Amino acid sequence: MATRKEPTPPRPIVPGDVVAAFCEHLGEWTAAQITSLDPGHQLAGVLHLDWSGPEPMSVAELGDVVPVSRTRGSFTGQLAHCHYQWVLPRSCKVIGTLPLLHDRPANSYAFGWGMGLDLALERRRARGEESMWSDPWAKSITGTEWNDSLAGPADPDGQTRRLTVRAVESLDCARLVERYPTLTGLTLIGPVTLSSASSLNELAALKRLRLSDVFGMAAADCLLPRRLPALESLELVSVPAPYATAMRRLWRPEEPQGVYLRIAKPRKPEWLAENLNNPLRDWEGREQISAAIYKKALAQYKATRRAVLAVLASGDSAHVLTPRLVGLGEQFGEAFNELDEHTGFIQTIEREELYDALDAIITDAEAESGADLAWAGKGLTEGCESVRDW
Repeated sequence: MATRKEPTPPRPIVPGDVVAAFCEHLGEWTAAQITSLDPGHQLAGVLHLDWSGPEPMSVAELGDVVPVSRTRGSFTGQLAHCHYQWVLPRSCKVIGTLPLLHDRPANSYAFGWGMGLDLALERRRARGEESMWSDPWAKSITGTEWNDSLAGPADPDGQTRRLTVRAVESLDCARLVERYPTLTGLTLIGPVTLSSASSLNELAALKRLRLSDVFGMAAADCLLPRRLPALESLELVSVPAPYATAMRRLWRPEEPQGVYLRIAKPRKPEWLAENLNNPLRDWEGREQISAAIYKKALAQYKATRRAVLAVLASGDSAHVLTPRLVGLGEQFGEAFNELDEHTGFIQTIEREELYDALDAIITDAEAESGADLAWAGKGLTEGCESVRDW
């Protein structure tokens, strides 16, 4: 029986290899040594070296190098030795090999190789500069701040190189690109619906992109390798399935060139229909609503929605369907009677939101069928009203 071959890094690296990359925090090139590879978890141990200078062509140009030794807080006395994903970023290059400078396992884990950052922080400390440090080129925007951020002039000089946007309902990517044309890193955390998503192809300097709970993209909005030649990290978590499939097809061949690719939780249209416009979303984290109750409430809403849409799709007359819809409304009301029995979490606002949820189901059905289904909404609501205790 043939022995299964262990996986290897997409870009060939082995312990002992020395890699170099430009570090913007130093304004120079820096270097690190590969100390180990973990095929099971697809990780590489990376030991950062106390060296910076012009772009090196070989290890001989580094001289007698030693690892970076940390002197900051709880890290004091530790080497800058970390586990990273074993995809060697395309901005890094192997310049040779040296005997291992440290033969013990790395003592930490991180995402992104962070070449030169520890060295830059140690040099700041040696110069007596503040120990508290924040990325001078990073900006994080939440909620209503987004529209304010777009009101300013464009940022062509790269004052913002890494941008994180969260808790924004909708986002026009064309406006984002116009305002921040030189981004090297972009993180969008939703739920958020994008428009003009293909405009992200205009961010020619982009190196890292992370999308989580981001929707509104189609396969035609894919990022193209020829348009984004610097991209070396692409994370897509909870995005539309057609977009995820198309992006995987385009970017998987780029892994051997140094692109880290992670695509998880692709969302099919059925999931989007039930979750993207979830009328009970504001219940999550509300003071009097526990996580367990929210989970059960959402499950009941989804079950009612599926059942109502199935009934309305049967093609029977309103006369035949109305009693069935009344019954589904009764089930909905009784389910929330049971949830509310011991906690009394359904107050005036929650009661209105539950009726809004029933209205949303009918609105979705009308959008699908193009028919006026006011009679169906009336039956559903009457059934709920006849049994509810809240």
